[in-house]
Amino acid sequence: MSRQPSVLTVTLNAAVDKTYRVEGFCLDRVFRVEAGRIVAGGKGINVARVLHTLVVPVTATGFLGGHNGAFILDSLQEEGIPGDFVWTQGESRVCLAVIDPVGGTQTELNEIGPEIQPGEVEALEHKLSEVIPEHHFVTLSGSAPPGVPADFYARIIHLAHAQDRRVVLDSSGDLLREGVQAVPWMVKPNRVELSHIFGVEPATAREAAELAWRLLEMGIAVVVVTLGKQGALWVDAGGAWYARPPEVEFVSAVGSGDSMLAAMLYAVIHEMPAPEVLRWGVAAGAANAAVFGAGFCTREQIETLVPKVEVNAL
Repeated sequence: MSRQPSVLTVTLNAAVDKTYRVEGFCLDRVFRVEAGRIVAGGKGINVARVLHTLVVPVTATGFLGGHNGAFILDSLQEEGIPGDFVWTQGESRVCLAVIDPVGGTQTELNEIGPEIQPGEVEALEHKLSEVIPEHHFVTLSGSAPPGVPADFYARIIHLAHAQDRRVVLDSSGDLLREGVQAVPWMVKPNRVELSHIFGVEPATAREAAELAWRLLEMGIAVVVVTLGKQGALWVDAGGAWYARPPEVEFVSAVGSGDSMLAAMLYAVIHEMPAPEVLRWGVAAGAANAAVFGAGFCTREQIETLVPKVEVNAL
């Protein structure tokens, strides 16, 4: 294992991400795309991109399939991000985001993904059992395509526990509910995802913190709750902190949560205290919102925003 801490990002539902800028976008009309970006995507891949930008050793894994899968792998190679995927019989999905800077809207059309066969699920689980020991942190991000069992993330968390590795869970629905029962090191839900766990959506930051404390009582070490434009919370055994994001010229929110997660891992690896970890994460989320394409913020952009993030004990 390398002496510098490394991260393995798991993306079950990788995608070809297409982001289009269309002024005045609405339904039932024909538009010409003013600007566009087509890249390898999926939440874990976005995390890997920002980690790579921050010079953290990272490897991306998960499922890939078909021509879209080949494009994703080629794109990662061009960016210098190592990839070690299981290939499926199906075709990796396409996700389309249309950004309207005039109306301030963001419309997303996300395909479900390929049907994953039982043997392919087993192949990825086997691969993860081999590669998890080579890394210090594992991120489990996003949705799963059809055919992946709801307890898959929970099984991977148990694999990582056996190797004394820290796991970050950033998902929703059944994958999240099953996953938290396996007690990952960190969970990063938003308000709606907290409701997937507890059946109630918090209306305030303090209510979100109260639900986060309940997750800590289960044995989870860190809970980060994202609150969109309102900021984010970090809750651990040492306390709770609330961060308010700085003002930026908004371009697109696609990948902001993933950028936040990557920057927080960077800060954890560099042994920053909890308020600073949160500050770095919120700064990266804001930096990503000011650029076109998920995870393409630069280190300089993040560092410029770090001192502008207001962090207070809750």
